[in-house]
Amino acid sequence: MPTIWIIGDSTVEDNKPPFRGWGWALPRYAAEGVKVRNIALSGRSSRSFRAEGLFAPAEKEMAAGDMLLIQFGHNDEKDDERHTDPDTTYKEELWRYCRTALDKGAQPVLLTPVSRRFFVGGGSMLYTHGEYPRAVRELAKEKGVPLCDLKKDSRELYLSLGEEKTAELFVRLKPGENPDFPDGHDDKTHFNAYGAEQICRLVVRELRQYPKCASYLTEEHE
Repeated sequence: MPTIWIIGDSTVEDNKPPFRGWGWALPRYAAEGVKVRNIALSGRSSRSFRAEGLFAPAEKEMAAGDMLLIQFGHNDEKDDERHTDPDTTYKEELWRYCRTALDKGAQPVLLTPVSRRFFVGGGSMLYTHGEYPRAVRELAKEKGVPLCDLKKDSRELYLSLGEEKTAELFVRLKPGENPDFPDGHDDKTHFNAYGAEQICRLVVRELRQYPKCASYLTEEHE
């Protein structure tokens, strides 16, 4: 049975409700007979995900005919042991994941990190994640690896929706609504189930542009 493997951070992982990463929604788009294994985990960078042994299941079990979706960047920019440099170690770590997939006869796909929700005056948005999205685009082009430009797509979605509608995609909690956030919560990074579904639709739309990736997906899903 072909498997779609997903690696990444909290914006990708299945997560605990009310938080959901876009990988949680992907199984409903998988073609018949295709399995989805989302092993993404919150707080990880391209470096720490491997260093902590979290990639080990994929390294061991990934097989010819599988697909590997790779999205990091949110935590690579952190100033701690997770940090990578966009032009050197970040690209190196991403390529190592791609190389593992290729060596096993699987299809790697690179994804730019999904945009955060930071609106400023006049309905415009801050461009988050610095040089990391550019680095992913460059690596994909250099190595001939399929690219899902989720940074670009999500940013365009947010701008089309506007600030208030975009906020509906993210976790927002009123005081007392959730015991983990007694004072309430207004998240600008993490999605609720509705938001995860909308971001997943962007991923699927991008994947369908590549015949080698489209075969893993249902022909249509609305």
